[in-house]
Amino acid sequence: MPRPLGELEDAVMTRVWQWNRPVTVREVLEDLQQERSIAYTTVMTVMDNLHQKGWVRREAEGRAYRYTAVSTRAAYSAALMNEAWSTSDSPAAALVAFFGMMSPEQREALRDAIRLVRHDEESGADQAPGPAQQPAPEAPGKAPGAAHRPSAAAAEPPAEPAPGAASGTEGDSAADRSDPGR
Repeated sequence: MPRPLGELEDAVMTRVWQWNRPVTVREVLEDLQQERSIAYTTVMTVMDNLHQKGWVRREAEGRAYRYTAVSTRAAYSAALMNEAWSTSDSPAAALVAFFGMMSPEQREALRDAIRLVRHDEESGADQAPGPAQQPAPEAPGKAPGAAHRPSAAAAEPPAEPAPGAASGTEGDSAADRSDPGR
């Protein structure tokens, strides 16, 4: 999993994700200039860096490129959460602390997500996705199929987690961790 995006990379990717279509450096530049003063070459360098890192693909169109996101913001966010969780010395304690930070609305969204995962598992949806049910794209830098999907029971948040509560569950091995310096 790649490092988290920097501030300007995130601002560029936000536009690419929101627009959900191939974009040019000029389009991103013009939108960014509504918020800050920025040079064309800066945006061009950031988009080239995002291409080199695997966040966007590009196709030549005349003398310019059109850039398209490789994965969704949801896949990026999920990969960040999975990375943070999998590199924790105590993944269960990290989850408890994370659940403790969530608002009631976020906890309800998590419960809804768990119900969807359980439904998918019960219906066998993971085994044979149809055309309308394609798997989510892998996060850039992640090997296909390398995403970790905890069991629904392990992901179920406590009704009201105790702040700072820890679990006796031991962490993962070094072999299971990816290099955080990438």
